[in-house]
Amino acid sequence: MSRVCVTGAAGYIAAWLVRKLLQRGCVVHATLRSLRKFTCSLVDSLWLQPVIIRSVGDACVAGDEKKTGLLRSLPGAAERLVLFEADIYDAATFEPAIQGCDFVFLVATPLLHDASSTKYKNITEAIVDATRIILQQCERSKTVKRVIHTASVTAASPLKEDGDGYKDAMNESCWSPLNLSYGYSNVHLDAYVSSKRLSEEELLRYNESEGRAFEVVTLACGLVGGDTIQPILWSSIPVVVAPLTGNEIHHNSLKFMQALCGSVPLVHIDDVCEAHLFCMDQPSMAGRFLCAVGYPNMEDYVARFAAKYPEHKILLKKVAGEGVRVKGDSTKLVDLGFRFKYGVEETLDCSVECAKRMGEL
Repeated sequence: MSRVCVTGAAGYIAAWLVRKLLQRGCVVHATLRSLRKFTCSLVDSLWLQPVIIRSVGDACVAGDEKKTGLLRSLPGAAERLVLFEADIYDAATFEPAIQGCDFVFLVATPLLHDASSTKYKNITEAIVDATRIILQQCERSKTVKRVIHTASVTAASPLKEDGDGYKDAMNESCWSPLNLSYGYSNVHLDAYVSSKRLSEEELLRYNESEGRAFEVVTLACGLVGGDTIQPILWSSIPVVVAPLTGNEIHHNSLKFMQALCGSVPLVHIDDVCEAHLFCMDQPSMAGRFLCAVGYPNMEDYVARFAAKYPEHKILLKKVAGEGVRVKGDSTKLVDLGFRFKYGVEETLDCSVECAKRMGEL
């Protein structure tokens, strides 16, 4: 029976992953930033926007009771789930959760800087330093075999370094240039890209260290859609379906990704978590892997919605990068034996159905 640690366990991806790990019979050490008060600064993806929390009532629903209640309600949680408080801004707090674990899943990423911090001047500093500290904790544990990090394709942009167009394709050799101004970005999105790139590079450097104690895998995931087990739709699905909802903030995030990546790489939440488990199951695995079932552009999203859901008006038809479609040419994950269950169209369809169920549509 494996003992694993999942950081930011109440987040969109992490909660789904915790459920799968419990179904497998794993003992799960799940970390949350706070077990006592609500906070929306820890998310497992780029796409949390304050507008999604529509009222104080919504915020209360998203608070500690609901977050921990969701995790505790999962099958097997009573016997094999242990909750820990841990905060990126005080990374020493992760050590108790890591102790005794075979695998560590680094899922959560802060989006908003903690203004009360006197140690770090910005979110990128905090994340990179926490990454170093957590790697040291994994070494001290003497039990960790592999660290698996939920990375993002936003750190794998195929933009050329001078910003003059894109490379021929997106693959694991691509790193988002940090010297450019990205279209449709803002200060939070810029910080997100910077922190995701620098922290992923820090993690991957560990694989090159002499006498390393464990392996590191990073999964650079596309925009995650499909479904949710959370009580609130506060992650990336609203971005996927933004052309149908007419939400300008979410639609801007879609345009941002198109401008950054030359496409909007997509993956189903279940495939994301299965990929994490796949990385855990391999006898030996290290390095960077893209995790997206396809590389459609914004026009493909709109075309699918129009064809499949004629009863829904396309409220936002404007796309970024019209005619631009940078494909991915990496098969590293598939070459090892991983298989995606959900295709692009099925992932888009599942996202629409989820949005309907959750009242977003």
